[in-house]
Amino acid sequence: MSFFADHRKKKIVLLLGHSDIETLSGHFALLYETAAKSAGHEIRRFNIGQMRFDPILHQGYKVIQELEPDLKELQAALSWCDHFVVIYPNWWCTMPALLKGLFDRMWLPGFCFNIRKHKNGMPSLGWIKRMKGKTARVFVLSGTHPFLLWLFFGDYTNEIKKGVLWFVGFKTKVSRFGPSDHTPEWKRDEWRRKVVYLGKHGL
Repeated sequence: MSFFADHRKKKIVLLLGHSDIETLSGHFALLYETAAKSAGHEIRRFNIGQMRFDPILHQGYKVIQELEPDLKELQAALSWCDHFVVIYPNWWCTMPALLKGLFDRMWLPGFCFNIRKHKNGMPSLGWIKRMKGKTARVFVLSGTHPFLLWLFFGDYTNEIKKGVLWFVGFKTKVSRFGPSDHTPEWKRDEWRRKVVYLGKHGL
């Protein structure tokens, strides 16, 4: 065991980014949630398939749509938490459209970041990361081996790791699992043990 392990009891937000709970993604979410609770961490879970919101920016960011109650609740939970966990399947080398739509709608200035501006009101090069000091873990499940995805298409987690989470201050680590459809049970057991370990330690 590392002497540098973080043994604090954490406030964790868990977001299942697959719209179907009865999936391997949903199973991993349950494993993580159960392990975290048993270790004394406080956890708030959100299942994207049960959230009610419009994932489409009908006028881009020209007009900010009023956030639905479920999005406001998730925003409040993210402001509260120490650690943010996102679990989703890799579809076409990115996150599912519903999950992307969730970030499109609620990842707004004033909530998770602010753009620095010059005295004349024009934006400068810098920005304020309002989630700085928080950590995140992303679990990505794929039907293809992660190495083959990386070899042919590059880093398929860059969008969420850097473009979404790093941009607002989350220090993020990614755990990749695959191929999810044709994996022997002993390998899945290894995956389960890893998810339980991370949940237990709030990582």
